[in-house]
Amino acid sequence: MKWRNRRVSSNIEDKRSSPTRRRRAGKGGIGMIVLALAAMYFGVDPKIIMSLMGDGGPLSQTSSQADPNYKPSPEQQKLAQFTGVVLADTEDTWHPLFQQMGKQYQEPKLVLFTDAVRSACGHAQAAMGPFYCPGDKKVYIDLGFYQQLKNRHNSPGDFAQAYVIAHEVGHHVQNLLGTSGKVHQAKQRMSKANGNVLSVKLELQADCYSGVWAHHTQRAKQVLEQGDIEEALTAASAIGDDRLQKKAQGYSSPESFTHGTSQQRVKWFTTGFKQGTLESCNTFDAANL
Repeated sequence: MKWRNRRVSSNIEDKRSSPTRRRRAGKGGIGMIVLALAAMYFGVDPKIIMSLMGDGGPLSQTSSQADPNYKPSPEQQKLAQFTGVVLADTEDTWHPLFQQMGKQYQEPKLVLFTDAVRSACGHAQAAMGPFYCPGDKKVYIDLGFYQQLKNRHNSPGDFAQAYVIAHEVGHHVQNLLGTSGKVHQAKQRMSKANGNVLSVKLELQADCYSGVWAHHTQRAKQVLEQGDIEEALTAASAIGDDRLQKKAQGYSSPESFTHGTSQQRVKWFTTGFKQGTLESCNTFDAANL
């Protein structure tokens, strides 16, 4: 991906020099198991994880103030700059698309953190992976996740990383349009299994929105290089519920899917990339996901 010497978003909050860590007061329990599994997911709802963590015993928080001796490595700084460029590209994509709808796009903040962070959705650990918090309209990323993306999910490449950011910004778009709120309300009135189906549709729509971002960024800036789309598709495939569950437990349970299968995630990113419209991302009325 051609990203060097391009605009970096001003909406980056760098909290890497002020790490927040949470430690368990007692012995580990199901909360730590859940965190270990959640580490394999993108876009996992932090509020759900926070509540599950409580099952494993009380947690105490330790926060440290900014370390005056903190100095990120050149590689970390490169990743931070790259993240800021991708965020800027999402801003350039969504502003005109919202204008076409007669709406005003509100740019999200993106928080860089180390180990753990406090958000409006609660405390989040890096093991959760990147996430979007609707409570404060911020995207949270520990840059160490990019290495995990490469090593654990076999999804290297800068465009795979860009896909992750665009997916989380897709959740921000859903929040601004009221989609996330409607899904949350609807899930309160249905069974867990039916609620999971809605969660899958919400996640697949965010995948599609990331494809919309790729479509418009490429058309406006010609940023794609050979193999970039394949990187995104590899990442999308690597994080399908079916593939992750088989890797974790040897089998998959479709009724428990919350993000969609590998095939579905690839399909909806591709749809957004080819069509470039919000209308093409209506996963909720799709006859086949």
